[in-house]
Amino acid sequence: MRHFFLAFVLLGCLSALLPGCEPKEDLVQTSGSLSFVQDTVLFDTVFTTVRTVTKRLWVYNRNRGALKTDVSLGEAGASPYALVVSGDAGNAASGVTVRGNDSLLVLVRATVGDNGTATAAKQFLVTDQINFLTNGNAQNVKLVAYGQNAYFHRADVIAQNTTWKTDKPHVIVNGDYVSGGKTYAVGVVVAAGATLRIPRGARVYSHAGAQLQVDGQLLVNDLTEPNAFLPADTVKDTNANLVHFAGDRLEPFYADIPGQWGGIVLTATSHDNRIRYAEIKNAAFGVALYNPANALPHPAVQLDNTTIKNISGANVSFASAQSLTIGGTGGGIISLSGRVAATNCLITNCGEYAVLGFGGGEFDFNFCTIANYTPSFQRKTAALTFTDKSPVAGVTALSSPQVAIRNSVVWGPLEDELYLDDNDAYRNTLLVRNSVLRTKAYAGPVLGAPGKPGLADPALGNLLADPKFVRIGSSFTKADYRLQAESPALKLGPAIGSVPARDLRNLPRKAPTVGAYEHK
Repeated sequence: MRHFFLAFVLLGCLSALLPGCEPKEDLVQTSGSLSFVQDTVLFDTVFTTVRTVTKRLWVYNRNRGALKTDVSLGEAGASPYALVVSGDAGNAASGVTVRGNDSLLVLVRATVGDNGTATAAKQFLVTDQINFLTNGNAQNVKLVAYGQNAYFHRADVIAQNTTWKTDKPHVIVNGDYVSGGKTYAVGVVVAAGATLRIPRGARVYSHAGAQLQVDGQLLVNDLTEPNAFLPADTVKDTNANLVHFAGDRLEPFYADIPGQWGGIVLTATSHDNRIRYAEIKNAAFGVALYNPANALPHPAVQLDNTTIKNISGANVSFASAQSLTIGGTGGGIISLSGRVAATNCLITNCGEYAVLGFGGGEFDFNFCTIANYTPSFQRKTAALTFTDKSPVAGVTALSSPQVAIRNSVVWGPLEDELYLDDNDAYRNTLLVRNSVLRTKAYAGPVLGAPGKPGLADPALGNLLADPKFVRIGSSFTKADYRLQAESPALKLGPAIGSVPARDLRNLPRKAPTVGAYEHK
């Protein structure tokens, strides 16, 4: 027993003198190379001077033992690309260890410079590569980005009549704007007394949070351009003469993501605005009119042949001398004591409201389709909501809104897609005629109970039944809000009021069909 104990002590001493045993995956090999799941990191179209999203490159060590590798950019300090390797930013990293059967994450971003062609509207190619040197084995992964020159507007105050060029896109980015001794983050401000014209074919992209604020006048594809569309043109989303407003992330993943930028704001001094043949998408709000004091004349906008889609936002606000806020929620059209007239317009996929109208305003929707399906999120608020109240704290003295919905379709997944808050105060100014409505609360006679104006009375000519769209959009399919041949909406009576000569897609109206699309 004594000899066994002495042997145990001796073995313990010897083990203390021996080097520790490392796991095989930590032992550095002197041979072997790395593996990559892709040979190229591709960035889609990137505006010059604006940083891209971050791309991930996974690097794998398929060997049992660890590898040491040197990582570097091909162009080093001159590269438009930037790396983060193992959490450290820089254009190169030496002796990076990748354990056996493990991986390394390399993050890549790009800031593409102007290619020196001031008027170039076409994309240009910007390339580099990430080099890996492992045990004498040289490997690389290509970096490719498509650059796009643009006109950049950062805290741009337009103080005189201006027409934007269309040879390059316009990019709105927030910058510091000083007013009344305070600094605000704004993109573009059209000053009171000035007019901004955005001609046919213009593309306007806004960075995160940026907004186009109009204190003066905004004219988009306005009537000074009578030949914007030929009579035979069918206006699809790809038509070159449309004016597009969207976020500045052009990767396919962002194509239909809401809330990427602020929106278009028309303040109390704004007047006689007109938006024609335009698409406004992927914003926190589409068009917002803000006149908290119910000042006269009301700011006004006429929307014709315009699509507003993919809209959602929370804590919505915009910068100005008064740091104004607009109800704290997103909406395709939001108006506080403003005048909104819309003809041949489609409003869809708005996460909170398609239209949110506060007191003191005027609203006229004629031959519009409001099909507020939201496949990406669950909505709990009626697509069209009107109230005589104000969202501004301490402001209660507002007149009641005037609401007209004619020859239109108001539909969606909720059983009530029209909500008239405190409507007894403005029942006499409510006009809902010859339209398709999804409503359960207002399905009674004209002289309904208090708070419930009847909209199903035959004298009004409304239809409270599924209009049967060609295709309702989902996360997998594109929507088509034209009417099927068997749609009961095709049997509605003669149009109420004015009838536009053409529909949303610029096709001639004959019957005419309710909603934004004329049925062939």
